[in-house]
Amino acid sequence: MNRTTAPALPLPPASGGRREGDPPGRRRWVTIEDPLPLESGARLPGVRLAYETWGQRAADGSNAVLVLHALTGNSHVAGPAGPGHPAPGWWDALVGPGRALDTDRWFVVAPNVLGGCQGSTGPSSPGPDGAPWGSRFPYLTVRDQVAAEAALADALSVERWAAVIGGSMGGMRALEWAVGRPERTGSLLVLAAPAAASAEQIAWGSVQIDAIRSDPGWRGGDYHHAPPGGGPHRGLGQARRIAHITYRSEPELAVRFGREPQPGEEPGRGGRYQVESYLDHHAGKLVRRFDAGSYVALTGAMNGHDVGRGRGGVERALRRAELPALVAGVDSDRLYPLSQQRQLAELLPGCDGLRIVESPYGHDGFLIETDQVASLVRELLPTVPSAPPAVSPPSLPHQELP
Repeated sequence: MNRTTAPALPLPPASGGRREGDPPGRRRWVTIEDPLPLESGARLPGVRLAYETWGQRAADGSNAVLVLHALTGNSHVAGPAGPGHPAPGWWDALVGPGRALDTDRWFVVAPNVLGGCQGSTGPSSPGPDGAPWGSRFPYLTVRDQVAAEAALADALSVERWAAVIGGSMGGMRALEWAVGRPERTGSLLVLAAPAAASAEQIAWGSVQIDAIRSDPGWRGGDYHHAPPGGGPHRGLGQARRIAHITYRSEPELAVRFGREPQPGEEPGRGGRYQVESYLDHHAGKLVRRFDAGSYVALTGAMNGHDVGRGRGGVERALRRAELPALVAGVDSDRLYPLSQQRQLAELLPGCDGLRIVESPYGHDGFLIETDQVASLVRELLPTVPSAPPAVSPPSLPHQELP
C-alpha cells in the first residue's frame, strides 16, 4: 500500500513567522533607538526585541533572571497556549510561584532572539522601507544577539542579571554574556552547548542552510510576499528533518519506531516507515510557525559561535567569566556531546564540575527533563544573594505593539 492519504491541509504560508497585526499575547517590545553596531562592521537600524516577563522587578533590578531560548524557540517560556501563543511555554514547569524560577522572588525575562521571527527584528520583519528585510538582512553573530539583549537590559534598568540561563543556542548566548559582559552576569547556567561550534556541528548546520537555499521558493531570500505554498517550505521542512535526527538519540528512535512501517503504508510500495512519518510531522509543524530566513540567519550565527574568537582562544576567554557557573550536558546528546560541556566545566573559574542530565531523548533532553533542569536552577540560584523585596516596575521605555 502506498502512503496513506492524509486530510488535505491548507498550503503553508510563505513564512510561518509572526506577522504584524497578529495577537501580541504576553509579548512586549523594546525598540533600540540607535542603529545596532554589528561585528561585521554593518549597522542594523530600527531593531526591536519582543520579550516576556514573569514576576515583579525589584526596585534596583537585582532580582532579574535572563532566560534564553534555542534555535526555533521564542519568548514564551511559560504560560498556556492562547492568542499569540499557539503552544504552551517551552519551560512552563520551571517558571511560576514556588517553582525553580520562583516568580514570587525572581523577575524572569525572556526575549525572542535578534534574527528570530516571533516579534523581534529578523528577515521577515519590516526593514526601513517597510518591506521585509529578506535578502538584505545582515549576517549576525551570537555576540550581535547579546548586544541587542544588553540594550534590552538597559531599557529594563537591569544593570546586572542575577542569573543568565540558556540551553543549546540559548546556552551559546548565555556563555557570551558571561565572557563578554561578566560585570553584568551574576551567575550562569549553560545547558547542552559548546564553547565553539565544532566542524561536525557546522557541517550539520550547513546542510540545513543549503536545503533551504536550494528550494526554488527561497527566491534568493525574498519570498515573503509569495502566495501560500510559494515560499521555501519544502527546504525548511527538509532542514527540520535533518536537525530533528540530531536532536534525538539513536536508542530512543530504535525503541520508539524500530523498522516498523507507518500503519496502512508499505515502504516497498512508496509508503513510509514510522520514523519517516515522525520526521514529516515535525517538518510540517515547523513550516507553519517559523520563517526560513530566520532559520538561515540563526543557524549561521550558531555556526559562527566561538567565545575564543579575538580573545586569545577559548581557554583565555572562559577565564574572564569569574562568576558562579553551572554547566550541564545530556548524556545521550549526539549533537553537542558531553565532551564539550566537560571542557566548559573545567575552564570556567566559577564551575566546580560537570552536571549530567540523564535522558534517553538526546539533545532535546534539556527541554524534556524539566525536573532535572529545575534541580540545576535551584542549585544555581542559592549562590545568588537574596533579592530585595520586589516592587512594581517603573514605567519602562518599551512599546507594546500589535
